[in-house]
Amino acid sequence: MTKEQAEDKIKRLTEELNHHNYLYYVQSEPEISDFEFDMLLKELQELEALFPEFADENSPTKRVGGDITKKFPSVVHRFPMLSLSNTYSEEEITDWEARLKKLASGDLEYVCELKYDGVAIGIRYVGGKLVQAVTRGDGTQGEDITANVRTIRTIPLQLRGDFPEDFEIRGEIFFPLENFHALNNYREELGEPLFANPRNTASGTLKLQDSSVVAERGLDCFLYGVYGADGVESGHFEMVQHAGEWGFKIPPVKQRYIEKHTTIKGIMEFIHFWDKQRNDLPFEIDGVVIKVNSYQQQDDLGFTAKSPRWAIAYKFKTERVETILESVDFQVGRTGAVTPVANLRPVALGGTTVKRASLHNADQIEKLDLHIGDAVYVEKGGEIIPKIVGVNTELRQSGAEKVSFIEFCPECKAGLIRREGEAQHFCPNELGCPPQITGRMEHFISRKAMDIDGMGAETIELLFKKGLIHDVADIYHLQFDDLVKLDRMADKSVNNLLQGVEASKQIPFERVLFALGIRFVGETVAKKLAKAFGSIDKLIAASFDELIAVDEIGEKIAMSIQYHFQQSENIEIIRRLRDSGLQFEMEVKELASNLLEGASVVVSGVFETVSRDELKKLIEDNGGKNVGSISAKTTYLVAGENMGPAKLEKATKLGVQIISEKEFLTLIGKA
Repeated sequence: MTKEQAEDKIKRLTEELNHHNYLYYVQSEPEISDFEFDMLLKELQELEALFPEFADENSPTKRVGGDITKKFPSVVHRFPMLSLSNTYSEEEITDWEARLKKLASGDLEYVCELKYDGVAIGIRYVGGKLVQAVTRGDGTQGEDITANVRTIRTIPLQLRGDFPEDFEIRGEIFFPLENFHALNNYREELGEPLFANPRNTASGTLKLQDSSVVAERGLDCFLYGVYGADGVESGHFEMVQHAGEWGFKIPPVKQRYIEKHTTIKGIMEFIHFWDKQRNDLPFEIDGVVIKVNSYQQQDDLGFTAKSPRWAIAYKFKTERVETILESVDFQVGRTGAVTPVANLRPVALGGTTVKRASLHNADQIEKLDLHIGDAVYVEKGGEIIPKIVGVNTELRQSGAEKVSFIEFCPECKAGLIRREGEAQHFCPNELGCPPQITGRMEHFISRKAMDIDGMGAETIELLFKKGLIHDVADIYHLQFDDLVKLDRMADKSVNNLLQGVEASKQIPFERVLFALGIRFVGETVAKKLAKAFGSIDKLIAASFDELIAVDEIGEKIAMSIQYHFQQSENIEIIRRLRDSGLQFEMEVKELASNLLEGASVVVSGVFETVSRDELKKLIEDNGGKNVGSISAKTTYLVAGENMGPAKLEKATKLGVQIISEKEFLTLIGKA
């Protein structure tokens, strides 16, 4: 392929992928399958690696992340991001509307919008391309988080239609509840502290240094405020609709996320509607925002020192109810983490009947000073299950039993332990505690792990109860004659299950590694380990220093990996799984060359010709190994602009060869 052909192909693939991304994530009307989309994306990635000079900084391949940002620089806002005046009073909304009528000339139209509980963002586009994304900060200046924002698939990298040459659009990045709950469920399984709520988690996610982790979490965004596009539309509502034509995900009118009204009655109806319906939304809101629609009238009304006169936010009161604590259960997860759950007298909260609430750990129980029979305050604020936030001690009964954390596992009676620096208690009986055994098997067969069709949590429980499986390796020795005798297991369902088991033998190594359920080894870590070591044998044999040299592998993860492989039972399970035909080596890819064979390479800084991701791919394509930290075994440090002085000093001290981007590309024949 000539350079001209490659440039044209990259351009056409980019346009095609941007179009399908818009149809899938913004319009919810996909035209091609996920597989077809992934194949197009893979083709573009391969072309960009071969012809990096034609790779655009807003390429669809940037959606998967991978850029590492050590520091988010401060940026002064071109248009100040002022906060709104808040109120919890409908009377104050009425007074505000009455004041505006006296101050403004002409009839007023109001735009009512949802107040998304997320992170305010301002995104600048030049020539239709995303060039910068900045947080609110203090309203005058914020932080540049462009690399992380590029991973959010509902934010377009390239606009369509008649967009202005240079403008900014603002909105709110939020954590969809489904994705937030899935993340917390996963952390709970690992015995890690749960994230408090979607808003704080979205904010923390956007400040992560590794954009590939941001990409995996599945943040979303609505955009609804256009700045610097004078003369396009005369009103805010019309401008939002126009922005939708450029490819932005805007609040949908059909779902009543945004409406235009001319009376206080219409404003109040919008407030009352969403106060009742907010619990049915797939994301968190904490109120509604009312704005004057006309830009001219906004200019006439002006600003106070802190906020615009032409807009106000009505905030919903936090939902809290009082009920009785009847008892406390203690549940055991697959990692042995013991979680206390309060059983409550049923009470209506947030449109549902609440019977249980999270207590998280022993410290939370002690902090609340809980007693059985207490009148407790319960809130439902983005938690997986509702949360007890306080106790009405005035109603406590004399002689009430104080709630204490248990000392022994409720399932196997083993003595619980609490590791130094951790909040949760654990059952150490990994091999004999039933919920740990079945929990590991349920994790093993899950969709992101071995993805075994025809087998779910109920099937695992049944097979374990009947003595047909005792660990994950037993799954590959199930027999038709044994299964068909079980309740609800007819010929067809048994055949489907066995076919699913057989098909799972083709699952690649990184997912098999994730499926093993090693504590702290999630999807991302499993991928990095699989890529770094290439096989389970090399991973088992890896030293502590070799483990922490892998990008993103810290001491806690390294210690957990070594502990897992020190258990003879785990090694035996791996042997049996390997004998059953599972994949315990990375698929060998054909290399572009072996020029870097045996070389360990650290990439640091910002580069001109190719991105960090592309550099790392070139290292692997030419037989080299990417490592995250410098040691005496490091062969090269590829140094870009703004490289950290600590790495430079360490490399110099250890005598590691330091080469520039140009020297590296010359080394592999790509200069």
